[in-house]
This record gives sequence, structure tokens and C-alpha cells, in this order.
Amino acid sequence: MQFVIEQEKLNAGLSFVARAVPSRPTHPVLANILLFADQANQTLSLTAFDLSLGIYTRMAASVEVGGRCTLPAKLLSDIISRLPQSTIAVANAIGEQSVTLKASSGEYQIRGMGPEEYPELPQVETGKSVQLSANALLEGLRRTLFATSPDEAKQILTGVHLKIQAGTLEFASTDGHRLAVVQTENIQSTDSLAVAAETTDLEVTIPARALREVERMVSLGSLDQEDALAPMGLRLDESQVIFEFGNQRLNSRKLEGAYPAYNQLIPQEFSSYIDLDRRQLLGALERIAILASQKNDIIKCTIDRDRQMVCFSAEAAEVGNALESLSAQISGDEPEEVAFNVKYLLEGLKVFTTSELQICLNTATSPVILRPLGELKMTYLVMPVQIRS
Repeated sequence: MQFVIEQEKLNAGLSFVARAVPSRPTHPVLANILLFADQANQTLSLTAFDLSLGIYTRMAASVEVGGRCTLPAKLLSDIISRLPQSTIAVANAIGEQSVTLKASSGEYQIRGMGPEEYPELPQVETGKSVQLSANALLEGLRRTLFATSPDEAKQILTGVHLKIQAGTLEFASTDGHRLAVVQTENIQSTDSLAVAAETTDLEVTIPARALREVERMVSLGSLDQEDALAPMGLRLDESQVIFEFGNQRLNSRKLEGAYPAYNQLIPQEFSSYIDLDRRQLLGALERIAILASQKNDIIKCTIDRDRQMVCFSAEAAEVGNALESLSAQISGDEPEEVAFNVKYLLEGLKVFTTSELQICLNTATSPVILRPLGELKMTYLVMPVQIRS
């Protein structure tokens, strides 16, 4: 194997795929990255795989002799990232596991492992295929990934549930205490819409870890494109999903099990509505959260309909207390007081982008809905905390 490539290009590729390298590999070769120099196509591909998440990328290179090798991911990334921005020559002899890197600043030798030991990424041969709007996918993921559960014991809740319909994408995530649901328009070309129409009501739950890498993949692509992003290809079968975006590919297992019927949890009628300025509310909650963090992160919300004010308070007996009041448009009757975990409110408000939001309530113990007032079709449900006298 022998090829020449720009340091900046190789460094970016290694940074991208290295996120699929396991911190505690079950097999030594999984701590490596697979390099494939393709002489026919003059490309270099990089692959990392932890047997659950796999990331692949391909880039142009000047390949004199094709071949494969695996090299330690951290060692290789650390060296390449510190080399000057110039061309790097990479070579190894047939049958040898040591690879030589030559840059303008010096020369390095790295010992790897045989490529035949590296597991192949799973393929989807007979599953379903659909084109997704990369912009719509990015918008949905940014507003739902935060609400997934970190608890592996509730495995189905560690992912985002994606529902693909003709012309729309619906994202849902919950950790059992709050629920985020976002609908975006899956607008593509006529051909892409035809594909989406064939897969109406296609549903899949995908691990949040994989989707964070998909989000990163699309976000990095958006930096290089001024116009609308190219479509994202999605292929899936009974156990695997594959995202394809340009020269990059991400493999992930699906999460097994039935996702909660989240639409049944969202109330359709409310007794009270509160319209607020989002930035003012966010600022007030960020300040009051400092004190609330001293005791369980709980804050109380007092609704004053006569004065058209909403007051947020926190008490930490050994430290002090805090009170913030905001003007609001309030309609309806009850409740007069409701308590929340302030972290849940803050995390939801931070993914809203509109200037105003609406809080919809019934009783002090029933689900509360936050909705951005504007273009984004998002529902954020938060369960109140029971106030103990």
C-alpha cells in the first residue's frame, strides 16, 4: 500500500470515524481504524466499528499502490493532528503490518494489525430505502435528542423514534419524565417524494448515540454548502439502519421493542394558557436554577391572573431563596401553582427558536405542554413535580 494525501483531509476523516472506536474494545483490532487505499478510484476510505456503531468515510488521495491495513486509532489520530498542513506519504510493504508516515517535518512508523481480522460493516441488501431531507433531519434531531434517556435499563427510551410519512418526518423522544415531539417537512425532489410515499408510516427507533453522529455528519456538511443540503439516504432492515450522506456512511443497530404510544400522553384540551417571551423566561430560569441546584433543582411557578404575571421561585433553606417575575398573557382558571424540575424546562427552551412560547396546563399534577409560537411544529411535554406542604 502506498498513497499520498493532504494532512488536513486525513485529519478530518480520522476525527469523523474515530467516534465509533470503542473505549474498551472486546477485541484488540476494534481499537484500530481500517484504511483502504483504492488505486482504481484514487481514494482512501476509513472505517471504525465497535460492533454496534460503524462509521465510514471516503476521500480523494493519490494512490500508487492499493491495499488495506489497520492502525491504532488514538495513536494515528494524535500523530496526524499534530503534523504540519502539508502532504503525507503513507506506505507499507506487502505482508507487513508496520506503516511508515512521511511528512515535511519527519517520519513515523506505526505497527498495526492484519486487515483480515477487522469485521465488515453490516449491509442492508433486502430492506427498505428512502430519501430524507437532510435539513429536516437535522432540525428534528436537534430538538429531540436532548430528551432521550441515558438509562440503558430502559433501552427503547435511549433512542429517538422516527416516523417517515409522505412529505413529513416525525421525531419523538422521552426519558419518562418529559417528551419531545417534532414534525418537519421532508421536502425533496419529485422522485424523492415518490419514494417517501411508498414508505408511508415507516417507523424505526434508533440509538441516540448513532443519531448524534448523524447530526454531526449533516452539520459538518452544512458548513461546506451554501444552498440546501443534498438528501440523506436511509436504508434499513429488521436489525440495521444505514445513513448515507455524500461520501460518508453510518451503520447502527435498531432498538428492539415497541416505542411508547406517545401521542396518547399528550392532552388535547387545557384549562389554562400562558404566553411568554422565550428569551425572558430562559434568562429568568437560568438565574433561578443557580439556587434551585442547591436543593433538588425544583422550582415553583405561581400564576397570577389578576396581574397577568408568572412568578418562579426556589428555596434552599441553608443557602437562601430566589424569586423571578415575568409579564405574561394568561387565560383560563387553574392551577394557581405548579412545580417543575428546572433542568427539564431549560433543556426544552434551549432548543426552541421562536421569540414566544405557550405553556398549556390543566391541574398541578397533570402533563404540561410547552409549544413554540411560530413556524416550528414542536410539542414538549413536562411532568410537574408534586408539591409537598
